[in-house]
Amino acid sequence: MKKLLLLLITLSIVFSLCACQTPDVQTPTPDTTPAATDPPTPIPQPEINGVALSEFAIVYAEGGTDYAKRAALYIQSEILSRTGLQLPLIDDLDEARAHEIVVGETRREISKALVATGESSEFAILANAGSVALEADYFVIAAAAYYFIETYVPTDDFSATVPTKICMHEPIAKTAENYVLLIGDGMGLYQTKLFEQMKNSADYGDGEDIFYGYYLPYFALSRTDSLSGTTDSAAGGTALSTGYKTVNGYVGQDKNHKQIVSLTELAASFGLRTAVMSTEASTGATPASFSAHANSRTDTEDILADQADLQASRGTIIECNFNHYTKSGVAQITRTVSEVIDRLDAGDEGFFMMYEEAHIDKHCHQNDAANAFLAVIRFNQVIATVMEYAYYHPETCVIITADHETGALRPNEQGKYVFHDNDHSSDNVPVFVYGYGLEIFDGQVIENVQIAKTIAAMIGVPAFGDRTSDYPSLLQ
Repeated sequence: MKKLLLLLITLSIVFSLCACQTPDVQTPTPDTTPAATDPPTPIPQPEINGVALSEFAIVYAEGGTDYAKRAALYIQSEILSRTGLQLPLIDDLDEARAHEIVVGETRREISKALVATGESSEFAILANAGSVALEADYFVIAAAAYYFIETYVPTDDFSATVPTKICMHEPIAKTAENYVLLIGDGMGLYQTKLFEQMKNSADYGDGEDIFYGYYLPYFALSRTDSLSGTTDSAAGGTALSTGYKTVNGYVGQDKNHKQIVSLTELAASFGLRTAVMSTEASTGATPASFSAHANSRTDTEDILADQADLQASRGTIIECNFNHYTKSGVAQITRTVSEVIDRLDAGDEGFFMMYEEAHIDKHCHQNDAANAFLAVIRFNQVIATVMEYAYYHPETCVIITADHETGALRPNEQGKYVFHDNDHSSDNVPVFVYGYGLEIFDGQVIENVQIAKTIAAMIGVPAFGDRTSDYPSLLQ
């Protein structure tokens, strides 16, 4: 019993000593004071003249031109793509918003401050009272829309300043990847000026009062004589296609009947997509010159065989025979041109396209100024279609010219344009040009072969065409 008592006393002393050596541990009280944090960084919002881009609506004229509505749609689409903002698209009959991007001539007050420039590729931009306005004639509004997006809506995070005074600008042009040659058969300088004395009553026109070539920034004149003297369409087309002067009637051949490379074949060999179009049949002299080689323009079977081979081996699109003079017919022509351009533009290769308005020549042979004028108006619609595309795709260069003049149309002493012949003449023909670096054309009088040589040089072949000629590429 004593032993047990002694053991208990000993254990009590040991536990007491251990308790004295154990540190005093206290359960911590949770800290309920919130930790200090930095304020969140605001996400930058795109702005134009200090106004959030999200506050803007895009306005076009109700009942106005399709060019302006398409430009408004383009701006809306590009803003969505670049910033993720879906801006409302309204017409000018809707109630005005506090902040608007006004496209084309509308009923809005800001539009009244801008006047379409006329006979010019320039366009106007103005900011006023928290809104922005873009103005241009006809299809040039496409250039304004492209400029606005590229200059003022670059990314999803920006702050842009649009000048509050009217600023005039030229369309943006970039290094060429696409090449379009538009040929008005028989179209001399004065055929393009028939608007000055004839009323445009065609229901398929835009109500234009000017040949659309004059909206392009650069202008030249071209000599057209062939080795036979005054050219025909076969030799004229061959000069524009191959860079060789040749004999009348020859198609895609030099004076010795040697087959020579066309721009269509050259472009295809560089991987570009290609197309040949005309309001005449594909066997007509001009489209044949860009797609075949024949001893004579009348060798229809040889021309068709070459064209079939070009389509099969190079994938060249050949769309011809569009002789329509009605609203629906011309709409079909411009729709087909747009569809062909879309097919050419489907890849990254770039493209070359030739389009001919063949019937200016045919009516001028008859000294029929009224119908020649209708053909010019029809040609205008194709020019507008091509230029609208070019302004949205400024890596495109466009040259408008003729293979020759027909009818010796010239002003008389009273200033009225009258015919002096019913055949081709040797009059110089106009050359209207748009594209990067092509100011070299401006103010020049050139030979028709220099057009082919210059396009070839841009593609990458500076020694194209007749190397014995005294007329090289303008790029040399």
